[in-house]
Amino acid sequence: MNQQETQKSVEAEVARLAEEKAIERLLFNYAFHLDMNQTEELTALFLEDCEVIYGPGFGAEGREAYAKTLEGVGSFFKATSHHVSNIVIDLKSPDEAHVRSVVYAWHRYNRDMPDSHLWGQYHDIIVRKDGQWRFKRRELRTTGEKDFHVKKTLPIGRA
Repeated sequence: MNQQETQKSVEAEVARLAEEKAIERLLFNYAFHLDMNQTEELTALFLEDCEVIYGPGFGAEGREAYAKTLEGVGSFFKATSHHVSNIVIDLKSPDEAHVRSVVYAWHRYNRDMPDSHLWGQYHDIIVRKDGQWRFKRRELRTTGEKDFHVKKTLPIGRA
């Protein structure tokens, strides 16, 4: 490989890493805005024609419908804490990525309920539109839970 080819290879790798960091930031911003009860900012992370699946029969199709699922979140939860790790990003094209990550979520309720814990995975399709990475599809799969308010969840698909 000559010097020019090496330079192009390095530039391509740096560009790929920059895209991956931007996608990771989207996942971290989702957790932050959810925990801060910033529903408008949270909704803005999704495309207009998004699909959100939190469990069987629980989710939304489209950003407007997703915003409706977030109504009342502030009065239902006293606090939440979402931790995202083990992020794997597969760039399918310059404008689409398939992403898998692990989530631990703690919830404190405003009602007389015990705090809950959820361990699971997010499976996402993330698309770049107008220069910004946004969620096209977000699916939560559950490994385990304790006192979680959602009673029907999707399994991770463990063999």
